[in-house]
Amino acid sequence: MYFPVAGIEASPIALPLVTFIVSFFASMGGISGAFLLLPFQMSVLHYTNPSVSATNQFYNVVAIPSGVYRYIREKRMVWPLTIAVAAGTLPGVFIGAYAHIVWLHDPRQFKLFAAVVLLYIGCRLLWDLLKKKAVKQSAVKEQKSAAARPFEVEVLEFSLRRIAYTFQGETHACPTLGIFLLSLIVGIVGGAYGIGGGAIIAPFLVAWFRLPVHTTSGATLMGTFLTSVAGVVFYKLIAPFFPGQSVAPDWMLGLFLGVGGMAGMYCGARAQKFVSATAIKWLLGVVIVGTAVKYALEYIR
Repeated sequence: MYFPVAGIEASPIALPLVTFIVSFFASMGGISGAFLLLPFQMSVLHYTNPSVSATNQFYNVVAIPSGVYRYIREKRMVWPLTIAVAAGTLPGVFIGAYAHIVWLHDPRQFKLFAAVVLLYIGCRLLWDLLKKKAVKQSAVKEQKSAAARPFEVEVLEFSLRRIAYTFQGETHACPTLGIFLLSLIVGIVGGAYGIGGGAIIAPFLVAWFRLPVHTTSGATLMGTFLTSVAGVVFYKLIAPFFPGQSVAPDWMLGLFLGVGGMAGMYCGARAQKFVSATAIKWLLGVVIVGTAVKYALEYIR
């Protein structure tokens, strides 16, 4: 099937199949999988126009609601965290989207930028996992006792100073301003990379703020959805000012990718509570670092 905006040919069956697999595993960590679909589109489908970022964000718009719905239904959506993340990433995504069009439209430059972003995310994830390995024995006992506790979130405090909530008998807290500032920076990078920012901020919430991954996934997915909607609108509005470039999303390609992602994200969110968070992080960390190295080598060549 030919996609005119992207200028590529691809199988309408293979596209949703790939996104189903990617989103199934990625959604468990609060990530839409867009950070993996971007290299897939650029390296496998050879879609290197600036509009690839807009198409990637349109994928998020189609795919994410099913996963968010699942987390809300299971009462694991931390709304104060979602608000803080969205408030920071929304203005950042506009800045990042403009930066991509003006300074990062060269595919070679974009690959270097993507490699740096992905390498940092992957190394941060793996480093956190290696540190946790030293306390694995004590954590096993804690996980066994926590397994019998309610798998729901209860918000205790939401102010400009901090966000606090309980999950499985434990209280977790983080600074509201810190989340906002981090989200603003992440929004700029995510807007330029075309991922909405969730793929970057999710590891930070777990590694820096020590929040349980089973409670951050819904918030980061919702934040990614909101920023992706804003990103798609921005790309569409700014497209007429760049007539010589392909800026607006390829709606048909994004739809085919999004349908598979929608099914995968729902299944992934539903299965998350039965899968070890450590196993998910190892998988994502290895894939992210591998993709970053591949991009860096392509840039050097």
